[in-house]
Amino acid sequence: MTTATPISTEFRALLALALPIAMTQLAQHGIGFVDTVMAGRAGATELAAVALGSSLWIPLFLALEGLLMATTPLVAHEVGASRPQQAAGIFSTATWVALACGIIAFAFLNNSSEIFVLMGVEESLRVKTDAYLSAISWGFPAFMFYQVIRSFSEGFGRTSPVMKIAVIALICNIPLNYLFVFGKLGLPAMGAEGCGWASALVMWIMLFCGSFYLKRTRTFQACKLRENLRLPELEATKRFLRLGIPIGIALLIEASMFAFIALLLADLGENAIAAHQVTISFTGMTFMIPLSIAMAITIRTGQRLGADDAGGARLAAYSGLAMTLVCAFISSGTMLLLNQQIATIYTDAAAIITVAAELITIAAIFQFSDAIQVACAGALRGYKDTSTPLLFVFVAYWVIGLPTGYILAKTDLLTAPSGPHGFWIGLIIGLTVGAILLLSRMIRMTRVSRCTKPA
Repeated sequence: MTTATPISTEFRALLALALPIAMTQLAQHGIGFVDTVMAGRAGATELAAVALGSSLWIPLFLALEGLLMATTPLVAHEVGASRPQQAAGIFSTATWVALACGIIAFAFLNNSSEIFVLMGVEESLRVKTDAYLSAISWGFPAFMFYQVIRSFSEGFGRTSPVMKIAVIALICNIPLNYLFVFGKLGLPAMGAEGCGWASALVMWIMLFCGSFYLKRTRTFQACKLRENLRLPELEATKRFLRLGIPIGIALLIEASMFAFIALLLADLGENAIAAHQVTISFTGMTFMIPLSIAMAITIRTGQRLGADDAGGARLAAYSGLAMTLVCAFISSGTMLLLNQQIATIYTDAAAIITVAAELITIAAIFQFSDAIQVACAGALRGYKDTSTPLLFVFVAYWVIGLPTGYILAKTDLLTAPSGPHGFWIGLIIGLTVGAILLLSRMIRMTRVSRCTKPA
């Protein structure tokens, strides 16, 4: 019989996990933020190149990161069941998957030019975008391996060291961007391409720091990770992929919806693309907070279920959901009150600021539904439930959200075409549907787990 955990204790436990994760996510997102700001100061074309390039590599990264995120709940279950050494086998499997992910990402980013040709992007912008993607592709193999290290550490509930690595990466990224983008210390001014080289170098720095951390930590030394690193085993790989693929595809579906909008805006000119990128950059940063809480929920529910504590897992899920709603209230209010000031952080072009401020106001509305859906998804990952949430996300975003946005933005079926504003209204609708579906699924899973041990 398990002892009930007070809600206040659960909140403290979630905060202890979520705060370092939030710092990690914000620091990692800050790398993209620095790219956007530096490119914006270099010129509208450079900013548009980073925007279009990001519309490809960020969804790809999130999909592959989601796949590797299967490491966290798998390790958390072993830790909760007091079998930490069993986690070494999971680390081995994840490492081989990361190797494949790195190769795929490198090949794709260096052969993506035809996508922009098909979208009708003008040649001068396309050349700069290709250079940016080619440069950043050299960092992807390192980043994939680092994601395994990060997810493995978080499965043990160790989130602070990962935070420190992310902060180091951000600190390194700022001067590197300045050097490469504007051409300092004898280097040529590379503009958008320089952003790519700076980010790629930072990814290798993160891998080096993560590897050093694993080697120096007693808990992970006891796991004997190097000794347990073996050739891929078919059944272990299947189990990993069954859990990870739906997570990766779900993240890809959500991220690609934002990215596809950027591509659909390509024919509306640099200002529309840039304003959309500014809004995506800022809302992506605020999204890191509820996403971090969701990752903490995954760890807590996974460890509780591994310990056969269904009541504790349920408490963790709903406590985390409440925390994300509080964060949504704060972020929404900030966007409504400071939309103009936020836009000026990224650019001093008046035309871009005007449109971006309007889009940020619209984005403030969906903070609540976005918070609900990410918290519920995090809880369901802890329950090892990823396939059904994937279906929900696909329906909400690609069957409802994106088509609705396209109709509002580029057709006169309902109203006069409203450009980027219509797409963002479509996002509100899609995210709201997704939140309702995922919340209903979480309610069902937590009820079932009261009387049955989760798979």
